[in-house]
Amino acid sequence: MDGSPVYNSTTEPEAKRPRRLPLGCTLRHLRGWRLAVKVFQTIFSLVAVVCEELVEECANCSGLYFFEFISCSAFLLSLLILYVYCTDLYESLGEDKVQKL
Repeated sequence: MDGSPVYNSTTEPEAKRPRRLPLGCTLRHLRGWRLAVKVFQTIFSLVAVVCEELVEECANCSGLYFFEFISCSAFLLSLLILYVYCTDLYESLGEDKVQKL
């Protein structure tokens, strides 16, 4: 039955999906002033982490540790946001999942 002409005329080979780079950069989802704000946020949070690490001595370090936690968290989260919005991961996850994230 595999060699019968009925199956040959109706079946088509499966179309291949176009290959994309896994880390292909795209700016479709984050444009204009939003991109500039996210880049500045990332840079400023990195500067805050570096400045905090320059402090050698402190009398009451609880505030400094809290600032370190907040600035490091802001840096990592802003990097994650830039990565999701500026790569093909946005299409891979879907808009609804990105909004939930």
